[in-house]
Amino acid sequence: MTSIDIFTQIKSHFNEFTKAEKKVANFILDQPKKVLYMSITDLADECKVGDTSVFRFCKTLKLKGYQDFRVALAQSLTSDAGGVSTLAEEILEQDTLEDVARKVLMTNINALEQTYQLINKKDLEAAVEWFAQAKRILFFGVGASLVTALEARNKFIRITSNVECITDSHIQAMSASLMTPDDVAFVISYSGSTKDIIDIAKIAKNTGAKVICMTRFVKSPLTSYSDLTLLCGANEGPLQGGSLSAKLAQLYLLDVIYTEYFKRTIDTSKRNKEITSASVLEKLY
Repeated sequence: MTSIDIFTQIKSHFNEFTKAEKKVANFILDQPKKVLYMSITDLADECKVGDTSVFRFCKTLKLKGYQDFRVALAQSLTSDAGGVSTLAEEILEQDTLEDVARKVLMTNINALEQTYQLINKKDLEAAVEWFAQAKRILFFGVGASLVTALEARNKFIRITSNVECITDSHIQAMSASLMTPDDVAFVISYSGSTKDIIDIAKIAKNTGAKVICMTRFVKSPLTSYSDLTLLCGANEGPLQGGSLSAKLAQLYLLDVIYTEYFKRTIDTSKRNKEITSASVLEKLY
């Protein structure tokens, strides 16, 4: 990817853009910080153009795609700030350790509060009900989202034996292809634009399995294959992949689902938790 400032690139290529691409360019130049936290679909909707117009805009700038563009935008914004980061909730280079601790705390608290505000009770109840009725629950994620998927598996395996989480993306795809309408695919992706996870959701959807996605954006390539979309409210710039605030928001929502599932299956879950806890008792001093 070129190291030329993204704003300079946009201005220098402006005459090459189509009418739709110029709408995208003007919006980015006008509100670059807002664009930093938008999905490709969000940006397309805001500019009243199609996703393909945004993608073509990126290709005209000689970038690989939208995520490549967001990285370039993030780097340019940081550079414009005179070396002062604007991508970590206004944490500045000259901040003291106490300032950093306070700002990180507020970032994490805000992520949890935003996620709480975004909870759709009807969708959350449906997700829990699908979990309770499912023959199998498969958690999917890649990269940083895989860590969240593994944590979800580790939490639910204490109270039910019908959960799985596979780490290899190829095996994930094969596992998704063998799902049935009695299964639930729980797909985790902050951006909703990761190719591997979109493919997995599409495969699972084609089997008739119920697909639940946990993501930041209401509209993204991933949500088009989802039966239910659960939103996590944590802004994460492209230079902050795998940020703790985003992960905390995801884990909070999973904890809500787990707790409600436990309530609805109280007898079985309580018994299984006692059994699994006893199974590792001798491994502790």
